[in-house]
Amino acid sequence: MAILCASTSVVFSPSPSSSQRLSFSFLKNTHSGNNDSSLGFSVASWKSVARATSSSVNSMRDFRLRCQNSDKLALVPDNQGWMFEDTEFEGPDIWNTTWYPKAKDHINTEKTWYIVDATDKILGRLASTIAVYIRGKNLPTYTPSVDMGAFVIVVNAEKVAVSGKKRTQKLYRRHSGRPGGMKVETFDQLQKRIPERIIEHAVRGMLPKGSLGRALFNHLKVYKGPDHPHEAQKPIELPLKDKRIQKLK
Repeated sequence: MAILCASTSVVFSPSPSSSQRLSFSFLKNTHSGNNDSSLGFSVASWKSVARATSSSVNSMRDFRLRCQNSDKLALVPDNQGWMFEDTEFEGPDIWNTTWYPKAKDHINTEKTWYIVDATDKILGRLASTIAVYIRGKNLPTYTPSVDMGAFVIVVNAEKVAVSGKKRTQKLYRRHSGRPGGMKVETFDQLQKRIPERIIEHAVRGMLPKGSLGRALFNHLKVYKGPDHPHEAQKPIELPLKDKRIQKLK
């Protein structure tokens, strides 16, 4: 047990056995100065104690302060002794209480699967909704740096809609990596050739850039037509709360 007071002398002694430890309440310390009412010792004294503690971290000994006035002591209770003893540095962390997801909190095999029909859905609004569920922003456990989201299946990708003149004015570019290898095609041309790439391109731009974004992009499954090979995952309907997502005919 660590005995704390307003003295500056530090004495190291072998750690007492558990049978010798008793539960004490803090005694009132009347020492003048910048005393902490909860601990019963001055801030200046505690700094010297901290330096003495850090120099003996590797030793299997606890420390105690020898008071000049033996009647003015502040005894540390057993449940707080780990904060002052070298032998209990690996005790419970009472300072950092912020919850952070562990590996068991985001296992891919236990995540939810959603399915959405892209027929006559506005591309941008559909992609933003999909990105929210892939990132897990709809969950109370959402953490920006962790893959907490679900899997999303998109069917009938060739029937996705856009507004205005985007069918002829929206351009998609790709490059082969060689000089003069730039290829440009319109939305209408790409929809006839590879309709899945349109939705993938829109959702990818709304995900984080880097290793996390690449991992999250694997949660998106886009298919041409109404069929998909994920019946075993038992997907449920993706909630669409935005009424403007459906194109009016």
